[in-house]
Amino acid sequence: MTTDNQSGAGSRGELKQAPGGYLSGFGNEFATEAVPGALPQGQNSPQRAPYGLYAEQLSGSAFTAPRRENRRSWLYRIRPSANHPAFEPHPQGLVRSGPFDEVPVSPNRLRWSPQPAPAGKVDFVEGLVTYAGNGDPATGAGISIHLYAANTSMVDRVFQDADGELLLVPQAGRLRLVTEMGVLDLAPGDVGVVPRGVRFRAEVPDGKAAGYICENHGAFFRLPDLGPIGANGLANPRDFLTPVAAYEDVDRPTTVIQKFAGKLWASRFDHSPLDVVAWHGNLAPYKYDLARFNTINTVSYDHPDPSIFTVLTSPSEIPGTANCDFVIFPPRWMVAEHTFRPPWFHRNVMSEFMGLVQGVYDAKAGGFAPGGASLHNCMSGHGPDQASYEGAINADLKPHKIKDTLAFMFESRWVIRPTRFAMETPALQSDYDHCWSGFQKAKLP
Repeated sequence: MTTDNQSGAGSRGELKQAPGGYLSGFGNEFATEAVPGALPQGQNSPQRAPYGLYAEQLSGSAFTAPRRENRRSWLYRIRPSANHPAFEPHPQGLVRSGPFDEVPVSPNRLRWSPQPAPAGKVDFVEGLVTYAGNGDPATGAGISIHLYAANTSMVDRVFQDADGELLLVPQAGRLRLVTEMGVLDLAPGDVGVVPRGVRFRAEVPDGKAAGYICENHGAFFRLPDLGPIGANGLANPRDFLTPVAAYEDVDRPTTVIQKFAGKLWASRFDHSPLDVVAWHGNLAPYKYDLARFNTINTVSYDHPDPSIFTVLTSPSEIPGTANCDFVIFPPRWMVAEHTFRPPWFHRNVMSEFMGLVQGVYDAKAGGFAPGGASLHNCMSGHGPDQASYEGAINADLKPHKIKDTLAFMFESRWVIRPTRFAMETPALQSDYDHCWSGFQKAKLP
């Protein structure tokens, strides 16, 4: 039996979904239907699908990919997704993709203050701004890093990204993604992933929303191997949630905006394409509450490698060297003895883009604000600022819990190249290097 879903601005109360809301598990084979009997039994593509629905396979990997890497779902929809006119170029705005060569890349450490709220009515697509990236979506490698800011819901507008899967990290305000395959409700502290090519409408139930996006052009995000940790820990598979089937049967002009090969294109459909009544498979949107992350930390000495905080990873062909790692620095206990407890000074072959959802990052006493960002590229020296360093070396090393914080990092094997906007925006902090300028020379005997 179908039920009316609570609708935000844009859905106009026409969305129908299966009971239950979400299905539990990471990378599972799911089956869900918003109308009983809509899923064919025993086969994927019968001569006549139930209710005259159209069977369509959504392939996220090559047909012949190994079973453990194969991602696909079967969708049963009111109209085939091929039922639309040609796409035409759409205004690009501030969206960019690789190769990132608008401006020369430098080895300098960069940090940005939060962007001001958008002026006028701006929806999710209009509020996308690309900060940096690497690789090229056409070759299936690298990442693009965007920020979003919206103060109005998309109405009769839908977005899809043919260039990569989208990892969304809300920072302020809730974001409701009405996708072809169900509804993801995201709040700050959650993350959501929308697979490559899946269409969705972004709604802002609180009237405004802002956050970060990692557009992953490489291998699918997956859970990292646990190695000596054992069978349990970090992000547990059962805590990932995939939406049940939801659809709308709307005969009303809808603009579909597509990102393809780095450019935006648009087509005017005569109906809503969010019309999948049932689906089954292992390629689907999902969400995760970062508060459920099982943080692993030292109980003896030294700060562990930050890789111990990896939530999701997109591997490359080089074992242990990621196309992109998504790493968080959540609330946690610090108990190490005889130890400098913040992250240590560091030069890294990997490149690191950081954002802050809330609170204060324990290695930066000031300047790194929620909604801001920083970039430390390959072999750029970085670490705690002077105030954080002085506090750490003089601290009374009692057990201490870091409470009000949630920082994250997109870490990539390739240099992350900023866009022209990122290098010219007033939010770029020209004095960032000064936070390391006051360190005194060590006194040798």
